[in-house]
Amino acid sequence: MNSRERLLNALNHQKTDKIPVDFGATSVTGMNVNVVIALREFYGLERRLVKVHEPYQMLGLIDSDLQEVLKVDVKGVFGKNTLFGFPNENWKEWRTGNGTTVLVPEKFNTTVDSEGNIFIYPEGDTTVKASGRMPKGGYYFDAIIRQDEIDEDHLSPSDNLEEFTIIKEEDLTYFKDSIQTASKTGMGVMVSFGGTALGDIALVPGTFMKHPKGIRDIEEWYVSTVTRQSYLHEIFERQTDIALINLEKLNKAAGDLIDVLFICGTDFGTQTGTFCSPLTFNQLYLPYYQKINNWIHDHTSWKTFKHSCGAVESFIPLFIEAGFDILNPVQCSATGMEPDLLKKRYGNDIVFWGGGIDTQKVLPFGTPQDVKAQVLERCRIFSENGGYVFNAIHNIQANTPVKNITAMIEAVHEFNR
Repeated sequence: MNSRERLLNALNHQKTDKIPVDFGATSVTGMNVNVVIALREFYGLERRLVKVHEPYQMLGLIDSDLQEVLKVDVKGVFGKNTLFGFPNENWKEWRTGNGTTVLVPEKFNTTVDSEGNIFIYPEGDTTVKASGRMPKGGYYFDAIIRQDEIDEDHLSPSDNLEEFTIIKEEDLTYFKDSIQTASKTGMGVMVSFGGTALGDIALVPGTFMKHPKGIRDIEEWYVSTVTRQSYLHEIFERQTDIALINLEKLNKAAGDLIDVLFICGTDFGTQTGTFCSPLTFNQLYLPYYQKINNWIHDHTSWKTFKHSCGAVESFIPLFIEAGFDILNPVQCSATGMEPDLLKKRYGNDIVFWGGGIDTQKVLPFGTPQDVKAQVLERCRIFSENGGYVFNAIHNIQANTPVKNITAMIEAVHEFNR
């Protein structure tokens, strides 16, 4: 099998010659730029500066030479703009807080305060309030809440809809060209198109907007899922209508060249439970996710990708009912997320994408032997009868020992041999 055939078999719950592997195809299956630098050095690849293609989490771009070493099977296609609203173009050098030189987009403009905190700006415009802050000694940015005081009498759903618009032709052309290029690699194609995530907390603060209006405070948004459900229904309904128009345009432009579509990164789980009840999910989220997923399944061959961290075992039947084909990151360290239980209960109905190694404890703090043992066990459990794509549990963080990362990689390759 080539990489695309391998991925498609796995997505269709069929046996594969090897477990398909993903590193870097999405914003939740990548690696911190420091990790990418360390891996390039470890494997003796050409010495060159690494691009930060997702500055919010400071994810490093995994170039084709490193993809080959990692034996990656999935090629990611991202939007033109970053989560801070500026395009990934005209790269320049930038020195991180720990003194590492990397490449960043031209409008990656920052300032530093007297305490050493680094601030980044929407669309690179330093004349407006910063929308992200990297603490001194930190490795990624936190969103800065810039919400105006809420006036309940004048709160309008349109304020929380200003970022959801019909796609411009130039942006559609960008996606079409990028997807065509990705398809020529022989890998499976994963597209992060945008506009289909309902209430994703990474997006609610509007880090890409100079003056976001509406409810932009994360805590206030979660409160609104209880106290302002009618307000959120209006947002989700209109957002879904726009999304379906854009999905139709994307289908006409790229069609069967797309294998997987990233639908949303809305988290529903904590370490020990869920953010909301199943009733709230059914009433507030499920109708709109069903509408999006049903349209995709009725009109395309694409598989739909749902990211949710945490203890979401009780929500997996709801994700399946909503029409999602794939669950990521499969946080097996959370309560009730034991791999054998998940595979036994849901392995025939949803693809597990991730779960290969615990990135909170084992990968950063275990020994290479610990890492190898867990990877081999997870591969054994999840790969049975297909329905599995290997990745770590979320992005691999900065300062993770390179010997542990390479132990993970070698373990996957050993299992696949």
